[in-house]
Amino acid sequence: MILLQSHSRFLLDTLLNRLQNIEKAVEADYHWAEFDDVRYHIQVTMKNPHILLLSVSLPTPPQETVFLGGLPSGAIEAIKAAYGAVVQILDPPRDGFNLTLKLNLSKLPPDEEYKHALLVKIASVREVVLGAPLRGILKKLTSRTVASNTDGLVALVHRPNESFFLIPQAEKVTVIFPMRFKDSIDIVLATSFLQEFVEARRMAGLNTAPPCLWSPTPPLELKEAPAEALSANAGFVTFGKKLDRTVCSLSTFHAYVSYHVKCSEGFMHTRMRRRVESLIEALDRAKPGMENAKNASQSRSFKRLSLKEARANSN
Repeated sequence: MILLQSHSRFLLDTLLNRLQNIEKAVEADYHWAEFDDVRYHIQVTMKNPHILLLSVSLPTPPQETVFLGGLPSGAIEAIKAAYGAVVQILDPPRDGFNLTLKLNLSKLPPDEEYKHALLVKIASVREVVLGAPLRGILKKLTSRTVASNTDGLVALVHRPNESFFLIPQAEKVTVIFPMRFKDSIDIVLATSFLQEFVEARRMAGLNTAPPCLWSPTPPLELKEAPAEALSANAGFVTFGKKLDRTVCSLSTFHAYVSYHVKCSEGFMHTRMRRRVESLIEALDRAKPGMENAKNASQSRSFKRLSLKEARANSN
């Protein structure tokens, strides 16, 4: 199994390439999209080759989530803390985008290792923005500033019109994912995958992992959630315990499951095609008379006739 990287590979390659060829003053205008309907736009002009405009469009939030100015709560503070003076937030953002950042490449640190780490962080803008509410709750948990009587339900967007839920408590944070898939085969594979995901934790090498539960019906923790947010056709996955350093993993959990479901489906299709081909070959070998006909065709010989012999045979 794989874990998805927190940064956009194309965005990181674009930033590195731009930095290496900054003196050429070449214009750039790129549009691309990634999983869960996150879209990017990069623009650089010849007039200001050191200035790069990065715009990000986030998934459409469902009604139960809270967006402030088109962004999740705490996103502005998270951007400022992550990027410092290198990045400036433009208000308002470009049309059709939730966020536009102005990157000043001349303010990058001179140390190559630190510079590369900062570029990777910039390429992780999706995780920085969408994971801001979760990161804020986990920091409160780490510093033990979560109220002991906290029982609120926090909804966070992670896919278009879909959310997952946090239940912050004094000693832990419970995270619940309603799992939805469009294809009927994906639903069956995902359900089996998630049940095995829960069973795998009972193995000796994984018994220290955070608790993981799966249920076909909404857990009791979601009793206050709106009904339309609980229409999951592949069950509900619940994680518990102290979940520091897992912001990216939780933010991309659905994409992680979808990737492995599609890989499993492709693997089974390949095995099925190979099996069908072997069965066809076995049936061909089992046809009566096939071996005799093959031997007869191999034992045939041909004699080259002269023109006179050919005319005699025709008569």
